[in-house]
Amino acid sequence: MEGDVRTAAEIGALKDTERAFVLGEMDRKTRLQFEASWHHWARDEQLAPAGNWTTWLIMAGRGFGKTRAGAEWVREIAQADSSARFALVGANFAETRMVMVEGESGLLSIAPTKNRPLWEPSLKRLRWPNGAEAYLYSAAEPEGLRGPQHSHSWCDEIAKWTNNSGQALATWDNLKMGLRLGRAPKIAATTTPRPVPLVRALVKDSGVKDSGTVITRGGTEDNVANLPAAFIEVMKADYDGTRLGRQELNGELIEELEGALWTRAMLEECRVVCDEASQAVRVVVGVDPPASQTGDACGIIVTALCADNKAVVFADNSVEKSSPETWARAVADAARIWGADRVIAEANQGGAMVKSVLQAADISLPVRLVHASRGKVARAEPVAALYEAGRVLHAGTFPRLEDELCGLLIGGGYEGPGRSPDRADALVYALTELMLGRKREPRVRV
Repeated sequence: MEGDVRTAAEIGALKDTERAFVLGEMDRKTRLQFEASWHHWARDEQLAPAGNWTTWLIMAGRGFGKTRAGAEWVREIAQADSSARFALVGANFAETRMVMVEGESGLLSIAPTKNRPLWEPSLKRLRWPNGAEAYLYSAAEPEGLRGPQHSHSWCDEIAKWTNNSGQALATWDNLKMGLRLGRAPKIAATTTPRPVPLVRALVKDSGVKDSGTVITRGGTEDNVANLPAAFIEVMKADYDGTRLGRQELNGELIEELEGALWTRAMLEECRVVCDEASQAVRVVVGVDPPASQTGDACGIIVTALCADNKAVVFADNSVEKSSPETWARAVADAARIWGADRVIAEANQGGAMVKSVLQAADISLPVRLVHASRGKVARAEPVAALYEAGRVLHAGTFPRLEDELCGLLIGGGYEGPGRSPDRADALVYALTELMLGRKREPRVRV
């Protein structure tokens, strides 16, 4: 409001929605000056904890403000201590630069003009006016941290660090061994949680008395005042109530089930960006019909076999608590939209009725029934092996399907959401037909 002059402390004391309005009314110069007063407007959980700690792990959901908290921690120390020497470590050099240095919440963006560090990309170095310095490192190259000495370090998205050959743990160990400058070396690590060895080790360490590791936790909604309302709505609609949502939005560390056929890490490795099936030589829709209208969901999964002999999961069109006519129409729509060559449906629940319901929805629908003679896990094991071999990809994220896959256990048993893994069963039927069934001549697309 015109003529409304407030101090940074007064604005910082406002409720989130009121503060967002006041900031929106400011001109760019005034807002930048206010934002430079980080301690006045940051949430308490974005500020470094008190006490004698050596490792501060911010493990929170997406949009929480982790990157901003890490960058502001670095900026505050750099401006106060000319002898500070930082190691900035990201999953790779590109992410370290684009997120930690040049990103919207990176060190260059948050710095006041008079204290902005000099960015020297060729040297992978930031230098503040007072002489403090920060060097960029890649977690994929642990040997790069063998030798250099630092007083502080900010490590971003440590759960994303590649650890196929132990690189992540080696990077962390080399980093800690090089923290031997200054009187009180410290590490701030920011990440969305995933049950990878490094994150699990830090969480375990935080429970040990006098370990020096402290954890800040939080979720996406903690920062709702600074996030678009549409983003919050979409995230809730797509992921609320799923294990992936608990991890990515609520910031919970979801441990892998012991003996699970699929793991979160396996599914992340198979994820690709692709939303159309133009390269497919064969498309199959897998269906796991519900036993009743008020019972389980009808699993409807669209898969395709591509020219490189890899399968791609393109869509999860499953429907819940629907009548036979409704789920049959959903199957027919999926087959039409994706140009399916065949629909594979389990026949145990109603047999011929399933086929007649599907064909009633679309008389031309090519339906083949399969009889589940083996248990769910026995049917799923060969399909899980295809994932391990890198022969199945996911075109995007399918939280409910992936929750079910991660609930299937070796040797029998299901500990995922719901009474039955309907989506997972539909996927198994489709991929068995595409990858493990008898050889078929692929359709040539013109």
